[in-house]
Amino acid sequence: MKLSQILTQPIQNAIRQLFDVSIDRVEFQITRKEFEGDITMVIFPLLKVIKGNPIDIGTKIGNYLVENVDEIIRFNVVSGFLNIVVSDDYYFTFFNEIKNDKSFGFAEVSPNEKAIMVEYSSPNTNKPLHLGHVRNNLLGYSVAEIIKASGKKVYKTQIINDRGIHICKSMLAWQKFGNGQTPESSGLKGDKLVGNFYVKFDQEYKVQISELIAQGKSEDDAKKLAPIILEAQQMLLDWEAGKPEVIQLWKTMNQWVYNGFAQTYKNLGVDFDSYYYESNTYLLGKEVVQFGLEKGIFEKDADGSVWIDLTPDGLDRKIVLRSDGTAVYMTQDIGTAIQRVKDFPDVGGMVYTVGNEQDYHFKVLFLILKKLGFDWAESLYHLSYGMVELPSGKMKSREGTVVDADDLMEEMTETAGKIATDLGKLEGYSAEEKAILFKTIGLGALKYYILKVDPKKQILFNPEESVDFAGNTGPFIQYTYARIQSILRKADFDYQNVILSASEESLHPKEKELLKQIELYPEVIQNAASNHSPALVANYTYELVKEYNSFYQSVSILGEENRTKKVFRVQLSQKVADTIKSAFKLLGIEVPERM
Repeated sequence: MKLSQILTQPIQNAIRQLFDVSIDRVEFQITRKEFEGDITMVIFPLLKVIKGNPIDIGTKIGNYLVENVDEIIRFNVVSGFLNIVVSDDYYFTFFNEIKNDKSFGFAEVSPNEKAIMVEYSSPNTNKPLHLGHVRNNLLGYSVAEIIKASGKKVYKTQIINDRGIHICKSMLAWQKFGNGQTPESSGLKGDKLVGNFYVKFDQEYKVQISELIAQGKSEDDAKKLAPIILEAQQMLLDWEAGKPEVIQLWKTMNQWVYNGFAQTYKNLGVDFDSYYYESNTYLLGKEVVQFGLEKGIFEKDADGSVWIDLTPDGLDRKIVLRSDGTAVYMTQDIGTAIQRVKDFPDVGGMVYTVGNEQDYHFKVLFLILKKLGFDWAESLYHLSYGMVELPSGKMKSREGTVVDADDLMEEMTETAGKIATDLGKLEGYSAEEKAILFKTIGLGALKYYILKVDPKKQILFNPEESVDFAGNTGPFIQYTYARIQSILRKADFDYQNVILSASEESLHPKEKELLKQIELYPEVIQNAASNHSPALVANYTYELVKEYNSFYQSVSILGEENRTKKVFRVQLSQKVADTIKSAFKLLGIEVPERM
């Protein structure tokens, strides 16, 4: 049981007996480093119901706890904070309960708990995945794993934007300039091949615009009249009309892209339980619009378009059906959300991992679904994240200036290899073992650098900085894990089955600090799940590793002469390693056994 849970009832009893007041909750926080204590009770909220000096109030509660709670041995009061010192026996009992628990920190899934669907990736099929998609995928995947660890069933999904003018641009450019190229004949991944033709379209479009301007057309007219854009628009009409040869080319080129995406997802270490395609979902929602019209939720304008007036809610009027009866993105998203709950009846909420430029869209979407009367709409969440930029500035896919996800992962692996080789700690590694290690370090560096930042914040990504073996980085944490594995390999005695107690040994202050940090792990998972923030798990892991390295520098482990202490320190080291591995798994990061 958590320390806060153990103390809540006795503190409520103390306040009732000492001050004749009942309180519903007790506020705790971590004790500040400069004061002695293992947990701190905040006195200030009590001043609303208890007259008196906060130091006197804290002292009375502290004395009560020392007299009535076995785990409490002393206390100190600083201003309005009661710093409580807990017995070593409490920590030994806690450690013996969790040291062999491989699922420590994870909550069991309740059979009555509604599932959560997490959407991420959701790419277009006209180009390969880039650095922005990397943040999206890493966030979505990690949030799904963290929510699962918090005790909920999770489905991972995406919607693939496989239709529209942007897709036709790649198709048309391939027809005009492709000379029958395929991924096999070109040696390129399918998504890269298709992306090249998207760039080629834009290049040709710009040439035609310039030619028309030279002939006296305005820039706006030139953009509308360029032959290649007119052809692309016609191709879209042909696709919507079901023209067989256009549909066949669309299917062929999309499949090239899907095959390429699958390879990228595998290398990135993310997966999905279901896929939705815009070509199947873009008409969804039209029935819902009709239902909303009948209920008076939507309104029809004179031109036949359908709107919803959200001005009373502080938003604006939003179109949900054009005058020609065609659906807009909002209509599609309404229909897709409803379809997902039909497909997965146990879903009670959804998380949409989409960049912060879509904040307003999701406010409107969630509000419309609530007005339509869906109870699960109360549990919709937009995991809004900031853009990833490079020192050189923003990326533009039309111009081919994006950082390709595959190239980035390869570069990270090469950078990790160079730094690891320069450090000179690879004696005895085969070429294959080095390749695996470099990939583990490189991808760990990339993932940690992105996930340690609060999702709402923008990231300026620096590859070399991310692969630093010191500081708040993935490789630094991986190195600590590998160091512990080295200690465990050298421990030539039985340490697994020994159970220790405070009657045999007292805790070194560094041991106690480490145990306090381990104890936080279950709460960190719950907080990360409720806040949809892998950064909380990432930075917790860094704090745990810092605490372990301080412990490692302060006490002897294998060189300790007292066998009881030596056994406990090895056990403690193993639990730290298990917790690092567990936390990093939630972030989608692997840890190496040797480094």
